[in-house]
Amino acid sequence: MLKRRRRAVALLRKLLTCAICFIALLALLSVHLHFFPSSKVPGFSDSHKLPAQREFKHQRLSTENSWTQEIVPLHLSKAPVASRKLGSANLVPGLDKLWKPPSNRDFLPCVEPSFNYTRPVESRGYLLVHTNGGLNQMRAGICDMVAVARIINATLVIPELDKQSFWQDTSNFSDVFDEDHFINALANDVKVIKKLPKELATATKIVKHFRSWSAKDYYEQEIATLWDEYQVIRAAKSDSRLANNNLPLDIQRLRCRACYQALLFAPKIEALGKLLVDRMRSRGPYIALHLRYEKDMLAFSGCTHDLSPAEADELRMIRENTSYWKVKEIDPLEQRSKGFCPLTPKEVGIFLSALGYPSKTPIYIAAGEIYGGDSHMSDLQARYPLLMSKEKLASVEELEPFVNHASQMAALDYIVSVESDVFVPSYSGNMARAVEGHRRFLGHRKTISPDRKGLVRLFDKVDQGTMKEGKNLAHRITEMHKRRQGSARKRKGPISGTKGMDRFRSEEAFYVNPLPDCLCQRELPNGNMTSIFR
Repeated sequence: MLKRRRRAVALLRKLLTCAICFIALLALLSVHLHFFPSSKVPGFSDSHKLPAQREFKHQRLSTENSWTQEIVPLHLSKAPVASRKLGSANLVPGLDKLWKPPSNRDFLPCVEPSFNYTRPVESRGYLLVHTNGGLNQMRAGICDMVAVARIINATLVIPELDKQSFWQDTSNFSDVFDEDHFINALANDVKVIKKLPKELATATKIVKHFRSWSAKDYYEQEIATLWDEYQVIRAAKSDSRLANNNLPLDIQRLRCRACYQALLFAPKIEALGKLLVDRMRSRGPYIALHLRYEKDMLAFSGCTHDLSPAEADELRMIRENTSYWKVKEIDPLEQRSKGFCPLTPKEVGIFLSALGYPSKTPIYIAAGEIYGGDSHMSDLQARYPLLMSKEKLASVEELEPFVNHASQMAALDYIVSVESDVFVPSYSGNMARAVEGHRRFLGHRKTISPDRKGLVRLFDKVDQGTMKEGKNLAHRITEMHKRRQGSARKRKGPISGTKGMDRFRSEEAFYVNPLPDCLCQRELPNGNMTSIFR
């Protein structure tokens, strides 16, 4: 009896052992299948294949629901999430916050006109416009002139682009912008024609320098009265001719419709711009760095930090020989200490490292020719080897139609910058302001604006050896820029105490931040509206 019991116990033990082994084997197989579900490796699409041509059409939505949707060019219509999917393998664990956009506080584009807004009535005359400056200065001026044409009841003739500026670009409007789309998109706002009628070609025209930062009253009371004597008014300049604030809401929204819906780049520019974006995204989330370390900017600003005496003399000569640059004598040390100088490539490298961006971060250099070339780029290149540009991303054949046309090359940089995961301008010029405003309009994409005045003090300490790169510097720079990342906020008014033209100059430009005029907060589920800035 005892032997039988022992045999039964032994048999039970064997059964239990077999069961345990079987369960363990199943567990191992389950783990294996979980981590290796397929032997296939996700493939990447051919990023070097030109995209098919698209039609850049925009549907006007009804007033009741238009503010909840975004009407923008097709390649700018969605947040750049593709780069995060493609580049997830490149992300360092714990650094996702570096790419996370700031809070948009549920603000969305709302640019539809009010109920009492009417189609353009019969115009009283023709408005000719001579734009001035670089690409983004001209873009802002063109959009302002659309609003001015509406105010004075004029037919707008397609503006003439600046061919005499520093860049000496011979491009016409249709070379840079989609002319037909511009005309059609504004049909319910302003009549736009390509050329002045032949019968008026020899008519007497009045050339006017419209007063800077003028309100609606100025155009209605002073400019519109010129129709009594003239059929054609020519605006000699277009930059900053319209006030940033205190304009009717319909005029402000027209400026946004003109800027973000009507004024698209020419199809050939849009196509190559999208191709460059796709090629950057294939490398993972990327930073677009507007590195304004170019000869014209350094000469204009008088900034010579880290330059050789020969380079400083060359820039001084350029400034002295450029007649329309009024300021000739500049103290470069004072300029830099006040934050008026663009960051050097070396300083940008220190800045991005301190913020925590790893060395394998892809960076697109949105700029023309960097002054000094490799001699000034070596420090940044050593920190971030994946420095890309349109010249590196596109073939010689693809880029050939655009070279020697500064505005068209700048338009390519603009597209890649607007679509980037993070945009960092080294200087707050026209390009930086235009891109920041467009990114705000598209949902407050992450834009880090360096505090140049504060950074210079820290960089000088590093140069003097009183501070080293590391946790302390990184903490100081990170804290300094927590509130400088493009989150939703109301456009800043003039600096307190300023008067006259200085008061207008101190205002945040309309195209830097279209809130509150062109952005409204989302409707809540209960049907109420969250608060809207007015």
